[in-house]
Amino acid sequence: MANTEPLTPATLSDRELQIIDLVSDGLTNDKIAQKLEISKRTVDNHISNILTKTKTNNRVELVRWALQWGKVCINDVNCCPLPSATDEVIS
Repeated sequence: MANTEPLTPATLSDRELQIIDLVSDGLTNDKIAQKLEISKRTVDNHISNILTKTKTNNRVELVRWALQWGKVCINDVNCCPLPSATDEVIS
């Protein structure tokens, strides 16, 4: 049965957002750990914290949440470029 609770915003660290992006790419916790050069246990902890903060129950709900809140971009869908420091005008 699908979660009918409305999705809510959450404050996430840069590392947590990075991990959500890798989860949305389909990487396992082992692969995320290898890519980020951190332990699998650290990834497990990040995922657990992210699920708690986003009030999601699993990776599928997490990716759905991330898409709804514009935290990930999949195949140029749901993409909006964020301004970077180089985009700022220096006066």
